[in-house]
Order: sequence, then C-alpha cells, then structure tokens
Amino acid sequence: MEAKIGMVVRSVAGHDKGRYLVITAVEGDFAHICDGKERKLETSKKKRLKHLGFTNTVIDVSNLTDRKLRTILREYTLS
Repeated sequence: MEAKIGMVVRSVAGHDKGRYLVITAVEGDFAHICDGKERKLETSKKKRLKHLGFTNTVIDVSNLTDRKLRTILREYTLS
C-alpha cells in the first residue's frame, strides 16, 4: 500500500509501538507522523515506512488541530 498524507497508520516498531498516528508528510522511504499528544503537528516524528502498518482510512489534514487529531485517533485506540 502506498503512503498518503492524512492516512491513519499504526506503529509496528519503536517506542511508540501499537499507537495510532497520522501521516503529515512523505519523503521517499520516510513519513512524518503525529498523534496530537506526544507528537504534536508542529513537531512530527520522522519514521521509516516499513515500521508502519497502514489502514484504509485517510483524513483531511488541511484544518486539523492537535485536539481534533486526538479525537479522531481515540476511535482506533478504543476498538
């Protein structure tokens, strides 16, 4: 699956393993990800694509805030 901006992903490796995040930018084999809590939108984390598990959900990130992002990702962590 191809990484897209706004895609909800799950971390499969690293200290954030098992957490759901959103892709904010893609650079070759890397993606910038954030969750609105530990990784804010302004300070996204650079992570290799092979360490991410993709979902079929893509959200609009144009008017996204950290609070809205946490609300969206909460649905994934509860299920």
